[in-house]
Amino acid sequence: MDTLFGFVGQDFVIVAADMSAARSVVRFKDDEDKIMVIDNSKLLASAGENGDRNQFCEYIQKNLHLYELRTGIPLSTKAAAHYTRGELAKFLRQSPYNVNLLMCGTDKDEGPKLYYLDYLASMIETKKAAHGYGSYFLLSTMDRHWKPNMTYEEALQLVQLCINEIKTRFLMNQPNFLVKIVDQNGVRVIS
Repeated sequence: MDTLFGFVGQDFVIVAADMSAARSVVRFKDDEDKIMVIDNSKLLASAGENGDRNQFCEYIQKNLHLYELRTGIPLSTKAAAHYTRGELAKFLRQSPYNVNLLMCGTDKDEGPKLYYLDYLASMIETKKAAHGYGSYFLLSTMDRHWKPNMTYEEALQLVQLCINEIKTRFLMNQPNFLVKIVDQNGVRVIS
């Protein structure tokens, strides 16, 4: 019952995720960080089973860091997304991870990028995306209010609009959301 959403702005990508950790009908906690910082220019937001989500995201984070240590060259957001998709496809044939992902980042050459990946290892670059049951409400909200080259203030208004939509219409109570932004200055948390 996770909710993730994100979109590309003028020179940044903003991603939000609910902070609930639940299984079956029990919510364990409301302070789970589902948006992992891969490096200073990339984020990986994840939804799915708690164990799969944590293990797979840490696996990706550590292997991308290992690649950078070995070669001295950090991967671009596009290359990191393709690597992640390849690992999802490999594990799909061995022991599948039930994770849905949003990978985003900003590169000096290519600008802000957002990639939508699902548990079947399909991937697409997009300007706005959402995962989970909340996506039924969020995609229509973003279709109506998102526009290319959004400013930082407009993006924050859209994030608040999306969170209000979830709190108003979604059956499950998701009281807390974590919002992170990645731009040329790095990654920061928006409160």
